[in-house]
Amino acid sequence: MSRSFDRLLEKVVAEPGKAHYRSVQRLLEAGPGEEARLCATADRIRAGQVGDAVHLRGIIELSNHCRAECHYCGLRASNADLVRYRMTPEEILESARLGAVLGVGTVVLQSGEDSWYDRSTLADLITRIVTELPVAVTLSLGERSYDDLQAFRQAGADRYLLKHETADPRLHRRLRPGRTLERRVRQLRWLRSLGYQVGSGCIVGLPGQTCDSLAHDVVLMRDLDVDMVGIGPLVPHPATPLGEAPPGPVGLTLRVIATTRLCLPQAHIAATTALATLHPHGRELALQAGANVVMPNLTPLRYRRRYEIYPGKVCLDELPGHCLTCLKGRIEGLGRVVGRGRGDSPKWSREVGESVG
Repeated sequence: MSRSFDRLLEKVVAEPGKAHYRSVQRLLEAGPGEEARLCATADRIRAGQVGDAVHLRGIIELSNHCRAECHYCGLRASNADLVRYRMTPEEILESARLGAVLGVGTVVLQSGEDSWYDRSTLADLITRIVTELPVAVTLSLGERSYDDLQAFRQAGADRYLLKHETADPRLHRRLRPGRTLERRVRQLRWLRSLGYQVGSGCIVGLPGQTCDSLAHDVVLMRDLDVDMVGIGPLVPHPATPLGEAPPGPVGLTLRVIATTRLCLPQAHIAATTALATLHPHGRELALQAGANVVMPNLTPLRYRRRYEIYPGKVCLDELPGHCLTCLKGRIEGLGRVVGRGRGDSPKWSREVGESVG
């Protein structure tokens, strides 16, 4: 059994673009000894394909308003206990400035699906950030119209993270009322056509989820050829329909990260805050399983606790400078280095070089 698993590992590494979802599923079902080899292989592929740099993505959680009713998210529109907020464009710009001063190469503008920030407001803000600061801009604003996405790209946004959450169509419809997987994938294809570096990802441990459906998650991201990946365990929120569900398994989450690295060797893969919330060394474990991105929080402290997608999030009371110092120490403790600059997708950087060379 061990030799057959090792042969499967070698086969997927040799031809990541051709791995059948059943092969991916077998990797996700790895036992303890197999899991160690899977993660070590993913770490080796990470080192060879994207290097030892761990890139910093500074998150600015600009609004906790959301029109959606996702069953796993504390920002859902019907959560009447959540005190809502919106940052002003000036507050957002000031947080981005702080990130630039601290050496963060990318700022991530993240929110619930909040139409209060209209097309022109966000486009003006993006233009100001990219004009005034030496940072890349990633957007994570949920589903927007094609015209909005086009305007944000023209304003200077570089990347867009839109997690598909689950590639199981029935599970997707059940957990995201009024939404479909087909619509989500269409948005991801729009983003690619508009020239964004595209990110997606999934939640591990959703009720009703299987290794079969998780294998489809990995294969979907592989087939979309995404540039960025966010994979985190379910952290149940008591004000949601999944409030009584068990947390997503840390080990399975690490196996999904490692398998995704094998299937997407050049992607930027995040060591998510959700993993750090469930395990004191969750980020380090992810970085040793193929991840190469961490996401310090630049949101002002007065808002941070209210952006409660899930409870118990780590680093809620740490000033950005302290958080970055801690993260840098953890990164260097693994023998890795903190990334410098924008940290663009290797594929995107190569394509740009070829177009101007």
